[in-house]
Amino acid sequence: MSRIGILGGGQLARMLVLAGAPLGLRFLVLDAAEGACAAELAPQLKADYRDEEALARFAGEVDVATFDFENVPADSAEWLATRVPVHPAPRALAVAQDRMAEKTLFSELGIPVPPFAPVDSRRSLDAALAHVGVPAILKTRRFGYDGKGQFRLRSGADADAAWAALGAAQGGLILEGFVPFDREISVVAVRGRDGAFRAWPIGENWHVDGVLSATLAPAVVDAALARRALDHARRVAEAVDYVGVFALELFVRDGEVLANEMAPRVHNSGHWTIEGAETSQFENHLRAVLGLPLGAVDARGWSCMLNWIGAMPTRDAVLAEPGGHWHDYGKTPRVGRKVGHATLRAETPEALAAVLERVGRALAREAQVAPVLARLRS
Repeated sequence: MSRIGILGGGQLARMLVLAGAPLGLRFLVLDAAEGACAAELAPQLKADYRDEEALARFAGEVDVATFDFENVPADSAEWLATRVPVHPAPRALAVAQDRMAEKTLFSELGIPVPPFAPVDSRRSLDAALAHVGVPAILKTRRFGYDGKGQFRLRSGADADAAWAALGAAQGGLILEGFVPFDREISVVAVRGRDGAFRAWPIGENWHVDGVLSATLAPAVVDAALARRALDHARRVAEAVDYVGVFALELFVRDGEVLANEMAPRVHNSGHWTIEGAETSQFENHLRAVLGLPLGAVDARGWSCMLNWIGAMPTRDAVLAEPGGHWHDYGKTPRVGRKVGHATLRAETPEALAAVLERVGRALAREAQVAPVLARLRS
C-alpha cells in the first residue's frame, strides 16, 4: 500500500485524501497549522516547512511527496527530493512561485502574455510604467493569491500609493499591463511520469474581489481557441517536465489567448471534475505522481461549480437537485475564506441553466449565478 505525503493540509489535501481512499492509498500531511483541514481525514505532522528534522521524518514515512499549495518553500522541496520522489518537481514549484520567472517562461515558449517588467525600487516603478503603460497592476512576485498582494494603477499618479502599499514586500515586485479581457478561462491538465498528457474540457471562471466565485465546464469557446489554450498548457508542462495536475489560467481578449498564471497543483477551477468528469483532477493527480495510468478526462454533461466564501449557505436546495453535490471543508467561517463549494451537473446547457436559476433563487445567490446563466443562454 502506497503512502502519499502532502505538504500543506488545506481543502485540496483533504480532497486528495478522499480521492485516494478508493485506490487503497494512505496519506501523511505536513502543515504548521493546528488542526489543518485535511487532518480530519489523515494523520498530520505539525511542523514548519523548513524544519529539516520534521522533513526527514516525513520523507521516511512516505513513498512520494506532493503539494496542496504553491507557497511551500522551494528549497524545502529540493531538500526532500534528495530523499524521496517529489512531484511536481521543485523546479516547477520555483517557477510558479515567482511571477517574473513564470511570465519569462511563458514568453520564451512563445505563449502570449500581457506586457510586464520587474520592479525593485520606486525609481524602477517609473521605468516599468513607461514600458508597460497604464492601466497596470503592481504585484508581489511571490506569495500572492486570491487577489492579495496587488495594487491597480489607473494612471502614473497612483505610483506613490502603489509603492507605499507593496514596496516593502519580500521577493520583489512585477508590473503587468492590465488586460481588459472578455473572459477568463483555465486549462486543468495532468501529465504522467511517462509524459502522457491529458486535459479536461476548458472551464470559464468568474471572480468576486479576486476570489473564484464560479466555474462553468465545458466553457462555451471557439474550438480553435480551445486548441491554442491546450497547446499552451502542454508546452508549459513539457518545458518543466511536470508530473501531476496543474492549472493554466488564461485571459481571452478579442479572440486572443494570453497566459495569466500557472498553479502547480490541483486547482479550484477543477473542482467540478469530482462529479462532472470520468476521472477527477484529484484522482488523476494521485495516479500521475505514483506512475499509474491516467484516467479519462471526458466531461459528464455540463457542470457549474459555485464557491462558498466566508460562510456556508444551507445545503437543501443543492441536494434537492438530481445533479447537485455538496462539499463542506470543515473550516471555521471567516470573511474571504473558502469554506466549501457545490457542483451542479446536468445533461444539457438548458437543463443546467434551469438548475442554476432554481438554486440561485433558493439561496439568494442570484448575483453569483447570473453571469453563468448569461453565458449558457448566449
